[in-house]
Amino acid sequence: MAVRRLLPLILIALLTVGALAEEIPSGTRITVRTGSELNSGKATVGQGWQGSLSKNLVVNGKTIAKSGSTVHGKVTAAKSSGRLHAPGELSVRLTSVETNDGPVTVRTLSISKKGDSHTKSNATKIGGTTAAGAVLGGIFGGGKGALIGAGAGAAAGTGVAAATGKKEAVIPAESMLTFTTSAASSATNAAHKR
Repeated sequence: MAVRRLLPLILIALLTVGALAEEIPSGTRITVRTGSELNSGKATVGQGWQGSLSKNLVVNGKTIAKSGSTVHGKVTAAKSSGRLHAPGELSVRLTSVETNDGPVTVRTLSISKKGDSHTKSNATKIGGTTAAGAVLGGIFGGGKGALIGAGAGAAAGTGVAAATGKKEAVIPAESMLTFTTSAASSATNAAHKR
């Protein structure tokens, strides 16, 4: 009789231990490889992306997801680059990991990327065409021609910089990203949310 009463408690204890073994604790680092390129000029907030684990996910000495397992994430911020200033910005986070027992929803900190600075590129384009304009103006029109040529060269350089100056934030396909979980997750909260 006493054993029958204890049986449900033993069963609950075993299920709790099993669920704890499946938990991905807060602060866990999960390294993934992206499946396709993400670009701040094309991405939208909420857009999903897919990748794979780059190594086994081990928690408390137990492998809960093998290298190559599918992961899903979302774009959390996307700002396209301006032409002469403000490089593009892109932030992404991980949302789920396919474990040995099915998908587990995870919460991670975002990883952010910023496009290259416009300053050096623009200075080179504008400065180079200013100098070239001054040289050509000097050759063809003397001192006054050099000034006119420099102005024309600067204008042309600014046009070139504006035409070619977008500096988007890009996460190339096959990039390795390491996310850190910000809350504990377990198979019991697994959902097909992505």
